[in-house]
Amino acid sequence: MNKGTIAAIATAPGRGGVGVIRISGSNLLPFAFALTGKTPRPRYATLADFKTADGGTIDTGLLLYFPNPHSFTGEDVLELQGHGGPVVMQMLLARCLDLGARLAEPGEFSRRAFLNGKMDLAQAEAVADLIDAATASAARSAVRSLQGEFSRAIGELNEELINLRMLVEATLDFPEEDIDFLKAADAFGRLERLQLKLAEIFDRAGQGKLLQSGLHVVLAGQPNVGKSSLLNRLAGDDLAIVTPIAGTTRDALRSTIQIEGIPLHIIDTAGLRETDDEVERIGIERSWKEIERSDVVLLLVDARTGVSDADREILDRLPKALQRITLYNKIDLAQREAERHDEPNGVAISLSAKANRGIDLLRQELLRIAGWHQAEDVFIARERHLRALATAQEHVAAARSVVEGVLPALELFAEELRLAQHALGEITGEFTADDLLGVIFSRFCIGK
Repeated sequence: MNKGTIAAIATAPGRGGVGVIRISGSNLLPFAFALTGKTPRPRYATLADFKTADGGTIDTGLLLYFPNPHSFTGEDVLELQGHGGPVVMQMLLARCLDLGARLAEPGEFSRRAFLNGKMDLAQAEAVADLIDAATASAARSAVRSLQGEFSRAIGELNEELINLRMLVEATLDFPEEDIDFLKAADAFGRLERLQLKLAEIFDRAGQGKLLQSGLHVVLAGQPNVGKSSLLNRLAGDDLAIVTPIAGTTRDALRSTIQIEGIPLHIIDTAGLRETDDEVERIGIERSWKEIERSDVVLLLVDARTGVSDADREILDRLPKALQRITLYNKIDLAQREAERHDEPNGVAISLSAKANRGIDLLRQELLRIAGWHQAEDVFIARERHLRALATAQEHVAAARSVVEGVLPALELFAEELRLAQHALGEITGEFTADDLLGVIFSRFCIGK
């Protein structure tokens, strides 16, 4: 990666009281002097005029200097705090580029922090996850990961794997000791405890992944069964137009709500039916595409008529692996009670979106499908973390099956443990390819 000096606007686009530009590189005191005519003291705020090349003033603000290695990136860092107008920020950034800096790539500040050993890869990803957090629970979990809680848990697993590998390697060096030596050292007990810890961390990481990405829920059904009313009820606002006229909703409407801190991305789709209306037909095609991408489909039917042949056609067309809940809406008109029950096609809930009956049953069912259970110690995680943990679990399980076999092969046992350690190392970046780093940090914002 080309080092050099990088600069970027760190505050969000638009107008604000304060705007911040960050600069990272080596030996930045001459850079600061050329920009302000002052040499700042480390970690002190210095009031300064930010100057043009001919000595004019771009803005007046605060200059902060963080010398290496005690900075976010591990390099010299300057922070320019000026007025938060977009024109002022762009002028100041252009002056920094004139002085020899280049525009930072997405996530390059965090990437430099990772490469300079200021944080591991899981912590670097937690920076972006904290910025992107959609709920307070997700933000708290991201802070735990940023502070190293997830990394410490992975580190403890790695230590146990290293100790176990040490025992196995010693046995390979002195084969006369063989299995009896491992039994005396409680190697198999350690392996079992390692499996339990892996399962616990996988569960906590899975809950964190759920806090980060949430659940994608699609409301589907024939026209005029109450999809838009249910969306409005769940969102707590009149997002969708509700009329008795079939086909009112022509395109997908999206809303994100949260249940116990879990973000639910709910999409209200056009009524699924045969139609000659070109605009409505396009909306229906988009509805099916949304259904294919969803985690859960809520199929609404009218409680007064039950599941019709048209509803069965919709059920038959749904992807087989897709979670589905059949909602019998308008129970207030059908004189029925709110309830949950099982059906051959999955779970069914009787409710009334308009009368606000049975909505809590739906919320609890969505949490059950998501696999959520109340926990305060979860840490934010990504899909790649879960895949790495699952791979480690597979190798540890394979190691156990090797030593429990009729003819234990200690070489295979040792190899499975090595592969498990390698999988865990991918989480913190110990064994991570450069191309994966490029993908990860390219998704960060420019100023991070």
